[in-house]
Amino acid sequence: MRVLAIDTALEACSAGVLDTERADMRVHETVPMQRGHAEALMPLVARVLDRAQLDFAALDRVAVTTGPGSFTGLRVGIAAARGIALAAGMPAIGLSTLAAFAAPFIAADDTLPVVVVIDARHDHVYLQIFGPGGRTVVAPRVAPLREALRVATAGAPRITGTAANKLAALWPSGERAPSAVEQRAAPDIDWVARLGAAATDTHTSPKPLYLRAPDVHPQDAVQLARR
Repeated sequence: MRVLAIDTALEACSAGVLDTERADMRVHETVPMQRGHAEALMPLVARVLDRAQLDFAALDRVAVTTGPGSFTGLRVGIAAARGIALAAGMPAIGLSTLAAFAAPFIAADDTLPVVVVIDARHDHVYLQIFGPGGRTVVAPRVAPLREALRVATAGAPRITGTAANKLAALWPSGERAPSAVEQRAAPDIDWVARLGAAATDTHTSPKPLYLRAPDVHPQDAVQLARR
């Protein structure tokens, strides 16, 4: 199976091709960025496919991160994945950004918990906690950093995500320390592809996982007077 993986949820624009028969990522590219995903993504996908010597017709499915993450970034990646899938007649698979962060830790050792925290600003995080066997013990949610700390301290967890260092810095001195802390700006595109290859639901179209409303406010200077 050949999977095109796309991630534009956070502070990177990434694409890669996984060939499960070869059990490796054939080619991938990640460009760190906070803005500009819309302009960067399709040229990046084209470069990846060109280096892999593949076209869209040679792919079996496309996998994309669905959030939580940047509102604009998520829309860019999901729209691209759905468009490619429609044009090529293949499934588009949506994958949580939280699960993509956790996947390499669960694969390495599924006996210890994994805490994934993504910075949601204003002292809040997007949070999910995975227990033994990779099962979810705290479902995806947005929470104050202190609340996330309260539910994360059991079992010497591995901590990962864009807010991993923030959470670890608040760790109570009386609690067992985290067994690993990995601050990352975005998930590894290889694991987005692997999760996409393993997914069994090939009929549900990817949709954004926002977890909260947009953090935007109208500018008073451009408001029109009401009559």
